[in-house]
Amino acid sequence: MDYLTVAMAKGRTADRAMDFLEKSDVRFSDFTDESRKLVIYDDKQTIKLIFVKAVDVPVYVENGAADVGIVGKDVMMEDPRDVYELLDLGIGRCKLAVAGFPGTPVDEMPFLTVASKYPAVAKEYFDKKGIRTEMIKLNGSIELAPLIGMSDVIVDIVETGTTLKENGLVVLQEIAEVSARLIVNKASYATKTADIQQFIKDMKEGLEVRA
Repeated sequence: MDYLTVAMAKGRTADRAMDFLEKSDVRFSDFTDESRKLVIYDDKQTIKLIFVKAVDVPVYVENGAADVGIVGKDVMMEDPRDVYELLDLGIGRCKLAVAGFPGTPVDEMPFLTVASKYPAVAKEYFDKKGIRTEMIKLNGSIELAPLIGMSDVIVDIVETGTTLKENGLVVLQEIAEVSARLIVNKASYATKTADIQQFIKDMKEGLEVRA
């Protein structure tokens, strides 16, 4: 059977996506938070869901291993891929921001050391401002970098700001609003148009029910 293959990462995004689909009567009975399965099928045996790391979702979609992907806009910004971005799901809405100690004069500094999980986005942002930078790529505990003098500022995802506040940091500048997006392989959109459009319709119906 020729399934519609959908890639996403486990976690809150997957949970919310499942909620949307269930509202449109698309159900995955095998889906549980405890399951270690990497591939599951919907009850009607038309959709194959594969679980991958969030940063790998666009790679699977671009290369045709998945027809559709659900991934954060921040991932797409950091590593753009040749795919269609067709729907803002509004899941995990937050901000990509510059943060540091209160009063840090970012725009007045000719050179900044920046720690981030998103060095490409950060460099582009500061380049447009004419500020030279040294980028330090970190994958976790980004807030630690300015605390120990490793960087002047950080660029990271900010949802509630609680972690920043607890570490004496604040948002200095906002770069972009981010949320989960639905992306599609270009070849698949041509060959599986009806299936993909139906999947998008199901997701939109779930969004409308939530609203």
